[in-house]
Amino acid sequence: MKQEKAVVVFSGGQDSTTCLFWAMKQFKEVEAVTFDYNQRHRLEIDCAKQITDELGIKHHILDMSLLNQLAPNALTRDDIAVSDGEEGELPSTFVPGRNLLFLSFAGVLASQVGAKHIITGVCETDFSGYPDCRDIFIKSLNVTLNLSMDQPFVIHTPLMWMNKAEAWGMADELGALDFVRNKTLTCYNGIMADGCGDCPACKLRRKGLDDYLSQKVKN
Repeated sequence: MKQEKAVVVFSGGQDSTTCLFWAMKQFKEVEAVTFDYNQRHRLEIDCAKQITDELGIKHHILDMSLLNQLAPNALTRDDIAVSDGEEGELPSTFVPGRNLLFLSFAGVLASQVGAKHIITGVCETDFSGYPDCRDIFIKSLNVTLNLSMDQPFVIHTPLMWMNKAEAWGMADELGALDFVRNKTLTCYNGIMADGCGDCPACKLRRKGLDDYLSQKVKN
């Protein structure tokens, strides 16, 4: 893989930024792709631009505004509150079809730029119940992409079986913990770095960081 090229599906958040650093260690050449689906916080795209500029990564921003029209939810509408799923329901932040579309278009981009590898930060351990973050979905889509374009793509999911503490640990091993902590946007309320501290994304991120730092001190 050291001599090959990869495309990272990139949001500017904790997980995708950790995956970007991972990809930079694994591949000779890396490009990033961010999808503009008129998401609730435009700062997400600005954050992704800033990170790729700082790291010297070629950055593609693709228009996915149709997804906004099709999938009203807390990440595409200001009048829908961010809430966890109750009684088996999906959280209000679930965007139907998002990873299906993102990875499909990432595959098209990869075929155009000569990349065989696609990296995404999805995770089944801390996946909030999102069905399109499951390993079985990624494996299924990988086969579909390869058949649809007759190319040997490999979708990599470095965080698939990690909890948030372990994801922070990976960032630290990559020498990127402070970068990820201070320059990424995970907060559902659009606040950089440690975020608002109250939304589900911030609570998960904070607990993971606290757990990791606590374990690190013990060791």
